[in-house]
Amino acid sequence: MHRAARRRRLLVAAAGLLVLGVAGGVLYAVRHHGIEVAAPPHSRACEAAMSLMPSTVARQPASDAFVAAKGDPRDIRVWGDPVVIATCGWPALGPTSEQCLDVDGVDWVAQPLSDGVRFTTFGRAPAIEVLVPHAYDPAPLLLPAFGPAAKALPSTGRTCS
Repeated sequence: MHRAARRRRLLVAAAGLLVLGVAGGVLYAVRHHGIEVAAPPHSRACEAAMSLMPSTVARQPASDAFVAAKGDPRDIRVWGDPVVIATCGWPALGPTSEQCLDVDGVDWVAQPLSDGVRFTTFGRAPAIEVLVPHAYDPAPLLLPAFGPAAKALPSTGRTCS
């Protein structure tokens, strides 16, 4: 697919997210000059995926300026200020009526939050969750950076369609 066509498709998806409205939820909380992040228990399946996380997201470098509230810090990555947060090890999503996007061969379920969007891989077990603050809108444009990591996770055979 040509870059322009892919960008148009992602912009349309982003516009759809904005139309959905804002749901409850908070992406992160600042705690003592860091970010408090929760992650699920460590999953061996996430080791390969986390090694493929991007070094930059939206031109923002990866950072270790956070404190994991719970879970294993090996399964948490953050970028930028405000931070984009990726965690791995979540249970695979079942059938859903939430918006689902195919981005470069990876399906993502989008859930609007009060301060951004939560994207969760669909059809992957375990799942990756990416929290994107409104500062990076249109948020779906960040998802291609996470494609290689998501593709490293085992497929469940489920797809958006």
